[in-house]
Amino acid sequence: MSTRPAPQTGANTTAAFATVTTLFFAWGFITSLIDPLVAAVKGIFSLTDLQAQLSASAFFIAYGVMSFPAASLLSRRKSVPTVLIALVLMIAGCLIMLGAANAAVYSLVLLGLFVLASGITILQVAANPLAAVLGAPEKSHFRLTFSQAFNSLGTFLGPWIGATLFLKGVEVKEGTVITEAVRQTALGGIDRAFFWIAGLLVLLLLFFFTMRKLVAAAAPDSAAPKGFGAAISEALASRWAVLGGLGIFLYVGAEVAIGTQMALFLNSDAIWGQSDAAFGVPLLGLAMGSDGVPGVSLLEAGKAVSFYWGGAMVGRIIGSALLTRFPAARLMAVFAAVNVGIASYVLLVGGVGAGFAALSMGLFNSIMFPVIFTLTLERSTASQEATSGFLCFSIVGGAAIPPLTGLVSGATGSYATAFIVPAACYAALVVFALAAARAKVRSTGEPPASTIH
Repeated sequence: MSTRPAPQTGANTTAAFATVTTLFFAWGFITSLIDPLVAAVKGIFSLTDLQAQLSASAFFIAYGVMSFPAASLLSRRKSVPTVLIALVLMIAGCLIMLGAANAAVYSLVLLGLFVLASGITILQVAANPLAAVLGAPEKSHFRLTFSQAFNSLGTFLGPWIGATLFLKGVEVKEGTVITEAVRQTALGGIDRAFFWIAGLLVLLLLFFFTMRKLVAAAAPDSAAPKGFGAAISEALASRWAVLGGLGIFLYVGAEVAIGTQMALFLNSDAIWGQSDAAFGVPLLGLAMGSDGVPGVSLLEAGKAVSFYWGGAMVGRIIGSALLTRFPAARLMAVFAAVNVGIASYVLLVGGVGAGFAALSMGLFNSIMFPVIFTLTLERSTASQEATSGFLCFSIVGGAAIPPLTGLVSGATGSYATAFIVPAACYAALVVFALAAARAKVRSTGEPPASTIH
């Protein structure tokens, strides 16, 4: 019978933890590139909103396909080899994206995103437990929060850098024509982005490989894996595992749908397309970098998306403090209700103010994923392993809700109207949180590291 080695302390463990933390930044940065990429491919390939949102679907469907196989791989191969496999798969995804940019084939973009996200899914399954055990047990929450801060930093920087590379000269408003020169510039930006990401991932792979013995010395042994069918059956037999899975599905779907359409929404004439108001906001205006032309271009709008994810980063800090004073379920109900109100304002009122309101939704998204996760684990009658696996599987909502949002915006000709979809998702999450507040708590043990998102 194998046992997990005692957690190490000292310089070696600190170095190992720092190595793992770089992985959190990497997958946060790459994931957030999807937002400007959706706007770019819509213009480059002359796509409908629904077709453009398939980029998000191709990425997030990997969570549904790979979550359980990744857990099985981790159990058989252990943490360090699993991380190395994940990085190789991510590099392969980048290489496919390079081919897609050079061949200008959208189907290859979708394939590349799926392969890249498959690697990220495996990486998350392996890296989260590593961050938890690399050091003293009583500081595991601090380490996970610290690593998540770097993940949030990656999601903040990704949209700004992606917009700068992908959206120069690209416009998607009705009546605009993408010239071949603009199209080639945008494809070149995608090519450069994924070339450098592939190179950095190779360096990260080599770095992690050289540190493998250091990390492996503190890595946990994994329990024998349950088969996919057995884990799903156990989770489906628990009412709260199913409800929690639905909660994760709706939350991730809403968060991704808002992020991937945000640049298109802000760029629309009904919001900021004909207004310079955003440039008057100090940090926001500086980040957007006005081109001197009246109104907000798609490039400038794409840079503003960073503040949607930046709000989530700030919200995690504020939310962590609030969670020490208020019940998690009731606080989540309030946050979800606020987002219902904001989405309703965007839908019913619109205008320049709606742009600022929409960006603020990230602030209230901040606590939802970990709170849904822990509320479900505390109430589920299934094992933590089966419940956790099912909840990770439910991230596939990021593949389902964005196309629905794109379908609504395409059918109505309004990105503001499409906010009815995330509004409905957040309304359902209010009901989930209130139900959780009244439900019986079955387990109050420390939540697993997979609550990081």
